[in-house]
Amino acid sequence: MKDYIEKRVLDLSRYIADHQATVRQAAKYFGVSKSTVHKDVTERLPDINQSLAMEVKRILEINKAERHIRGGEATKRKYQKRQKMDFKKEDIQKKRRNII
Repeated sequence: MKDYIEKRVLDLSRYIADHQATVRQAAKYFGVSKSTVHKDVTERLPDINQSLAMEVKRILEINKAERHIRGGEATKRKYQKRQKMDFKKEDIQKKRRNII
């Protein structure tokens, strides 16, 4: 394995371990794809550092288990925001009707 790849694998893994980060967060922070992060930490890392690989695997399993909750919260916020906008739109329309 090339040195720069091994360095990236270790950097990604330490970031995930230190920050309890998701694959998406690590990918964004390092400017690489989610696929690259996933391949690095699941396939390459065990050959480089077994104990770090086990720690990262545990974190990724927790993130996977919590994923549906985070998605549900995002959807909830989306529809709450949409509902507020609909109320504002209705208020504007009522005011316009009263003026005319």
